Amino acid sequence: MKIFRHLEDFVPFNNPVISIGTFDGVHIGHRTIINRLNEEAKRLNGESLLITLWPHPRLVVEKGKSSLQLLNTLDEKCKLLAKNGLQNLVILEFNYEFSRTSSEEFVTRILVETLKAKKIIIGYDHHFGRNREGSLAILRDYSPIFGFDVEETPAQQIDEINVSSTKIRNALLEGHVDQANHYLGYNYFISGKVVSGFKRGSRIGFPTANIQVNHPNKLIPKDGVYAVRMRLNENWYGGMMNIGNRPTFENAGHSLEVHLFDFDGDIYQKQVEVEFVKHLRDEQKFDGLEALQTQLAIDAEQARGILLLH
Repeated sequence: MKIFRHLEDFVPFNNPVISIGTFDGVHIGHRTIINRLNEEAKRLNGESLLITLWPHPRLVVEKGKSSLQLLNTLDEKCKLLAKNGLQNLVILEFNYEFSRTSSEEFVTRILVETLKAKKIIIGYDHHFGRNREGSLAILRDYSPIFGFDVEETPAQQIDEINVSSTKIRNALLEGHVDQANHYLGYNYFISGKVVSGFKRGSRIGFPTANIQVNHPNKLIPKDGVYAVRMRLNENWYGGMMNIGNRPTFENAGHSLEVHLFDFDGDIYQKQVEVEFVKHLRDEQKFDGLEALQTQLAIDAEQARGILLLH
């Protein structure tokens, strides 16, 4: 996949088939659009192209007020888009000046003059331009003027429920990772660096890696214990993760800690990726370390069994 981080860097090619959107999560609904882009690009002897905005517009428009949590960092999004076969990605920096771009200017300057759109495929509810004034209807009005075709992608249905990034966020915040993973089409994951902790886990026989997430707005699932897998240096390891304040310990603070099964090594300062497979239980306070150890052994056995089935 070719990535263009500025419009000035874009190298034109024949018959671009274009879609527009934040594509946060790159869920199965987004992949329906990517598949259509690739199908039409092949038919027209062109290439697929996605225009995405970064930072997420809400983080700019609602600066200091937005509580939006992201399913993907920009690097994660690029990785997922490439994995799903997108051929070209244009990343437009979203700032206050860009937010004032009218839908007319967006179409004429970006879609037509710079990208030379042959066909535009957008989701059923997509809006663009200043105050979200641009829409499918406006694209259809411009279509005969500038010579590009327009196609609408209907809502992707799973179990008769429309998929959306918002529904996935809500599922994760409620601890329903099974549901979120079903909508995403892959296991939800976080990326981050292993940092030093208090080493309390090591003292009770369950050493943990403390994860510092790479982006402040990255969504962290509900506090609790999860069966997870962690990627380190292209190798995957099974384990269990605790998210929360570790209430059995005083003044522990909020943390994300992973205990890896059958692993022994120094991984401090390493970049890792942790994917969530299943929620095991909510976080709870135990009457002493012995009770905590007993529960952690039960959690580990349960997590191992779940990972064997996934």
